[in-house]
Amino acid sequence: MNLREIFKNLFITLLFVTAAGCAGTYPELETAGCDPGAEFGDGPGTLSFAELSMMLVEAVRDGEDTSAMEHCIANVTAEELHADLATEDEKKAFWLNIYNAYVQILLLDKPELYEDRDSWFGYNFFSSPQVAIAGRLMSFDDIEHGIMRRSTHKLTLGYIRSFRVPEIEKRFWWNEVDPRIHFALNCGAVSCPYIAVFDPARVEEQLEIATRNYLRETTIYDAERDRAKVTRLMSWFRGDFGGLSGAADMLRNYGAVPADSDPRLSFLEYDWTLELGNYQEL
Repeated sequence: MNLREIFKNLFITLLFVTAAGCAGTYPELETAGCDPGAEFGDGPGTLSFAELSMMLVEAVRDGEDTSAMEHCIANVTAEELHADLATEDEKKAFWLNIYNAYVQILLLDKPELYEDRDSWFGYNFFSSPQVAIAGRLMSFDDIEHGIMRRSTHKLTLGYIRSFRVPEIEKRFWWNEVDPRIHFALNCGAVSCPYIAVFDPARVEEQLEIATRNYLRETTIYDAERDRAKVTRLMSWFRGDFGGLSGAADMLRNYGAVPADSDPRLSFLEYDWTLELGNYQEL
């Protein structure tokens, strides 16, 4: 075994060890229950939590008070929320809206939280349980990598699942990992995709538009050398895209590179400068 193979095996072992301990803690909170229709609609049962999540993003965007909506989302029981998010489209709209809204809510209130966003040890902005949902404190990592990405460890390029998965996380899993989420989630940085209000009735169409827009806006294609500089999201989460060949397929499918091209990919630097309030209509 040569030195390169030794380091490769050590790296893979480290990834597995890291993945084994990455599951969220999901601290429990007391819940009083909440019917969004009774609180914000025309009566009990008239408003879903996916629709409430839309209202939350709109309120954040418009600078309105969101405390009552946050209280309702925190106090619904996990059982009630699971039953309410009955379809894949409702799950996608809800969790995308929740992630984007709460990043803005927390950082508009305390932008200094963003300064500690990438520490490897202990909690940072993305790994700290600080979003109250259905009687649990969740981190942004819990929402993105635990629920949306079906317990895929964020440091393994999208190839390794967490070994210990809490039941609360499994309960809200999507049916499969959808790589388009990476072009719909806004983490507060300049390079992040803009925020949209995701509607369960249109979320598939909206994800298609968001993906096409982001890839076309960020991809730099060199026709003479058949090379493309692309968002670093396609490197960090390459397993979600089916590897680099799958990423190239997506670039062709969404018109970011010519349909007959076979580009060699390189990755653009990601600008982590804090920039809040970026919204788009889809």
